[in-house]
Amino acid sequence: MMKERFAKLLLGEDMSGGGKGVCTALAISNAITNLSATVFGELWRLEPLAPQKKTMWCREMEWLLSVSDSIVEPVPSMLPFPGGGTYEVMATRPRSDLYMNLPALKKLDAMLISSLDGFQDTEFWYVDRGIVLDESEKCSSGVSGGRPSIRQEEKWWLPYPKVPPKGLSDDMRKRLQQCRDCTNQILKAALAINSNVLAEMEIPDAYLETLPKNGRDCLGDTIYRYITADQFSPGCLLDCLDLSSEHHTLNVVNRIEAAVLVWKLKERKKVPKRKKAKCKTWGGKMKGLVVDCEKNQFLAQQAETLLHSLRIRFPSLPQTALDMNKIQYNKDVGQSILESYSRVMESLSFNIMARIDDVLYVDDATKRCAAAESLSIFNRGGMNGLPIQKKISPSPFSFQHTPYASPFATPTSCSSPPLASSPRRSVSPLTQE
Repeated sequence: MMKERFAKLLLGEDMSGGGKGVCTALAISNAITNLSATVFGELWRLEPLAPQKKTMWCREMEWLLSVSDSIVEPVPSMLPFPGGGTYEVMATRPRSDLYMNLPALKKLDAMLISSLDGFQDTEFWYVDRGIVLDESEKCSSGVSGGRPSIRQEEKWWLPYPKVPPKGLSDDMRKRLQQCRDCTNQILKAALAINSNVLAEMEIPDAYLETLPKNGRDCLGDTIYRYITADQFSPGCLLDCLDLSSEHHTLNVVNRIEAAVLVWKLKERKKVPKRKKAKCKTWGGKMKGLVVDCEKNQFLAQQAETLLHSLRIRFPSLPQTALDMNKIQYNKDVGQSILESYSRVMESLSFNIMARIDDVLYVDDATKRCAAAESLSIFNRGGMNGLPIQKKISPSPFSFQHTPYASPFATPTSCSSPPLASSPRRSVSPLTQE
């Protein structure tokens, strides 16, 4: 199995041996993504991982991460002489980014696996969604009000969590909430590492060639007019844009990112031209260059402010076109390992939080239903003038739509080059509520 895995990596996933495979960095990234889909793709319940899957994950991740042991950099070190004294030599240690981030990711990995192992002998259980629930069971899912359910109607494969008739105990609910808070911190850490690695990756030439010549063509007249206005308000601009769907919102993000990059590139290109100005026209040319640079810098700052506001309002957006191009054309193996590993950790942590929210939602609905049934609803008429007590009829079994979504859809294998749909960049649902 080990020979087969490394043969696939060395061949760049081109099993014909014709040399048409992808680079090593992308091959390792795809290998980590495919392994996570195999192990965690069916994490639909809060329960410990199967022993064979846990063994597979630990064993094969150790194989893939062993490549990073050879990515080193020289650092000065002092060695003692046998007879006394010291002398300076160059020693090797892991590269700085790997030295800082890889142990942290391994720690996050161990914490997530440990949190899954803790879901043993729980008070809740799961039933298949296709099972017809009786009237008493429908009540827990049909109570209106409260926060929406995490699951979506099209996710028919997700099982439905069940709790006791009176809901979870205070101790069990406290454990779930503590696990959710801890997982949320893991998610934030993985997101930070992933964002830093993507920011350090070089922008590929294939992406730069697709950019328009000016930022106005990237944004369109409407957004450009708002950005260049004297009184610029990101919130008012976002209220005017069509952000009704994830597709439209991601399209706006891609356009703003492209515009920011165009203006920054123009600002950099203006700098070398200052030295070429002739002496007799030096003052006029320098004045024009300074004005252009200041304008490009101002527009880039305005667009970055808008992009930041957009990410705050819609934190669950998938990776942008720039991010996907960086991953696809990246040649740095170390950066590829850190990016894919952190992306897998944020997807896993978000998935665990979604499953916890499923259970908490059902527990809230069950307790509301039990409280409603304990109240007496009296009719005006009755036998001997006594009011007649009747129960509340439960609502039909239904699931409400929600902005949350599991980062894993139906498990699929990642092929190279990456498809247009990249792994979802997830965030803490706490920021959405």
